Amino acid sequence: MKTVRGDGGIVTAPHHLASEAGRSILTAGGNAAEAAVAMAATLAVVYPHMNSIGGDSFWLLCDPGQEPVGVDACGRAAQKAELSLYAGMDAIPWRGPLAANTVAGTLSGWAEVLRLGGGRLTLAQILEPAIAYAERGAEVTASYVDTVHKKSAELSPQPGFAQVFLPQGEPLAVGDTLRQPALAQTLRTLAADGLDSAYRGPLAELIADDLEASGSPVRLADLNAHHAEVVKPLSIQISAGTLYNMPPPTQGLASLLILALFDRLGVQGAEGFDHIHGLVEATKQAFMVRDRHVGDPADMEIDAQTLLDDPDQLDAMAAAIDRRRAAPWPSPISDGDTVWFGVIDGEGRSVSAIQSVYFEFGSGLVLPQTGITWQNRGASFRLVEHGWNALRPGRKPFHTLNPAMAKLSDGRTMVYGNMGGEGQPQSQAAIFTRYALFGRDLQDAITAPRWLLGRTWGEDSTSLKLESRFDGAVVNALRQAGHRVEMAPAFTDMMGHAGALVRLADGTLEGASDPRSDGAALVVSPPKHPARAGAAADALSGLSVPPTDV
Repeated sequence: MKTVRGDGGIVTAPHHLASEAGRSILTAGGNAAEAAVAMAATLAVVYPHMNSIGGDSFWLLCDPGQEPVGVDACGRAAQKAELSLYAGMDAIPWRGPLAANTVAGTLSGWAEVLRLGGGRLTLAQILEPAIAYAERGAEVTASYVDTVHKKSAELSPQPGFAQVFLPQGEPLAVGDTLRQPALAQTLRTLAADGLDSAYRGPLAELIADDLEASGSPVRLADLNAHHAEVVKPLSIQISAGTLYNMPPPTQGLASLLILALFDRLGVQGAEGFDHIHGLVEATKQAFMVRDRHVGDPADMEIDAQTLLDDPDQLDAMAAAIDRRRAAPWPSPISDGDTVWFGVIDGEGRSVSAIQSVYFEFGSGLVLPQTGITWQNRGASFRLVEHGWNALRPGRKPFHTLNPAMAKLSDGRTMVYGNMGGEGQPQSQAAIFTRYALFGRDLQDAITAPRWLLGRTWGEDSTSLKLESRFDGAVVNALRQAGHRVEMAPAFTDMMGHAGALVRLADGTLEGASDPRSDGAALVVSPPKHPARAGAAADALSGLSVPPTDV
């Protein structure tokens, strides 16, 4: 894979059909916000094991010459999600109706992004690719098939799951077509009635009825009370420029801390022991802060931006890193299934976005009247009266999601991110340092071998996992320094699916996607006409949509 370049707009997503949808919107005269929502909607259809409209999302948006704006579309715990609901349990179940205990905020995020981003396309045009793939079907990928096979034992008993994802009682094979007619109708309703209809109105009533019938504590009143929030992103200045990420309840603070601490180490080159060891040790310092403090911002004892603005605290954290020896580990780490995607349009507007249902297929609960797969983000709450991430009605759960953006000192703008729960900030750090600090090609920065500290995706191991393509001398040096190293396959999904886009100071655009994913980075030729009725349909005609059955 090579870095792609152009000047009329650029998109990247972990599924090529979503990238094509975003490009079609830009080609039709849409802007970055409109293209990003089209990609989000398409991903919710063609990558259902990774995300859904029944999950949460977080967004960074930036107009040229302006500071980024954040959108927090995180749903809160239901009013009936009290400790008594889980009496006799040590933890909230990871699957099933009791795991579906928070509102799904992602659709409210789309609405806020479109409001902030402006544009001239209709919602029907923006959702058209997703509707087509839900109604006519899309071929399933190896990633989807592998996930269904691995997780079907725990997912198949969940209400509604087998009817959609195990047709004829069996998982689909690679190349088979997955059709989701109920979800297609829901997307059509959203296109006609507006995205807010998922929280207020007849569609919201259908959603609430199915949730209650399944045994979920989420009610119509919880949906009615939900709204996305416009927030100021966290930021920090390092040697390469200014970095931005989302504030709590996300782990954006940890992502920024890793890079700020590593910057203080003065490492001179990529891929050697100093690079990998320095980032792993910075990760440990950042995760200790995150695990002590980050959750619903209304209940936090520290202010995340104040910490980032305090050079003395950052210097002290960096000084705690031993340049030659690994600090003791582990710290508790959780799973996750997520998609990151990004857009930069021809005028330089940029979007970095991430949406998720937490675990693969979330709670496993699929609402029969709407086809929505509901997240299990609230399963991360702790069943205690007080303290970090304790379950409480109306509280936001801790989120691993954190889209990233950077304004570099030489005028470049970079949007980047990664799926993979706890691996997100680690892969962000690998990609950013390789590209922005050490000058590697953008695609090379993503393709190069990555690492992951801690437990991931159902594994109990808390070791430092390295893809097998790392130089043997570096692996040996890490082991000698005290890291408990495990080797992983050369291009493993364990490392997540990353992507990055860059706008150079002269307006040239660069993009890259992850060979570990089913995605693509695609460039856009400048539109030959303004946005008009039917323009998105013209652009969509070239997409890989199966013909309607006769």
